[in-house]
Amino acid sequence: MTADKTLSLYFSLFNEIGIISQLSSALVNEQLPKGLSNAHFNVLIHLDRLGDGQTPLAISRAFQLPKTTMTHTLCGLETHQLIEMRPNPKDGRSKCVWLTQKGHAFRNKIINNLAPDLIKLSSQIPQDRILNTVTGLAEIRKIMDANRED
Repeated sequence: MTADKTLSLYFSLFNEIGIISQLSSALVNEQLPKGLSNAHFNVLIHLDRLGDGQTPLAISRAFQLPKTTMTHTLCGLETHQLIEMRPNPKDGRSKCVWLTQKGHAFRNKIINNLAPDLIKLSSQIPQDRILNTVTGLAEIRKIMDANRED
């Protein structure tokens, strides 16, 4: 494959992922109450997947966002009582983020509300193709994550 075709292929990959991200964000945003966005929901997913007790700085680095942007997002989640900020047990100067029971329930509710859309998608795309795609994308994510600078 020529260098131009290789670049085009990899750009196409990022472009398709970006479009899918926009489409899936729109589905999630339809389920969210006023005042919450997909960015808020993504933080809940992150905390559920990787665990409670992370600092705002660690979360902002994971999302590759400025700490001030993440602080604003976390304040919105805290206002809706979906997270709780507690003193960092390792360093009294910083805080750690914890999902509340309401936050767990809210995350689960949104995912359950997406069920009709996901079931429709599952009738159109075979599960084995989705499994192979997810496996491949996870491999790409791990490689890209390992290559990024903090």
